Amino acid sequence: MSTTWITVGTPLPSGPMRIAVTPAGVVTSDYLPGDTATAVPACTDPAKIDAVTGRITEYLAGRRRAPDLPIDWSRAGDAHRVVLRTLLTEVPYGRTITYGELAALSGVFEGITEPGLAARTVGQMMAANPVPLLVPCHRVVAADGIGGFGGGRVGIEVKRWLLTLEGVLEPTLDWNGPDWAEAAGRG
Repeated sequence: MSTTWITVGTPLPSGPMRIAVTPAGVVTSDYLPGDTATAVPACTDPAKIDAVTGRITEYLAGRRRAPDLPIDWSRAGDAHRVVLRTLLTEVPYGRTITYGELAALSGVFEGITEPGLAARTVGQMMAANPVPLLVPCHRVVAADGIGGFGGGRVGIEVKRWLLTLEGVLEPTLDWNGPDWAEAAGRG
């Protein structure tokens, strides 16, 4: 299946996102594109470019609760796919779930008795989420705080930005997102 790429400008602390699309849907999204000079085949389909750019822009502007783009699940194994789909369907905009709660809700880890193993495994699955933002791994938090997010310090800033957009966290004085109250449904 051919994969082409779309770059979407964002207000996120990480900058633009790179989105990989196939005929089946979005197969990869990347907050931290790193070396954007790397040659990747650009998407030339105006309908795909408009849909991806428009829906992600609308979501990040607080005008949409989810990007609602088709997902190509081919880069997620069976258990990973179950956990990601559980997150996508069961944890709505403005809500969070802990790693352990998502592990239990998914049903994937039944029979695992080692304390914390299922939660740690879900954490690894979130770090390996091939389509962040589309599958909102930023909504998965630690039992005692915000938890981690790929990309180090900038990644945590992205997670905080997205949780602020969704009204989970109060905006800081330097919040650079859309009108927070309106985006969070409080306006």
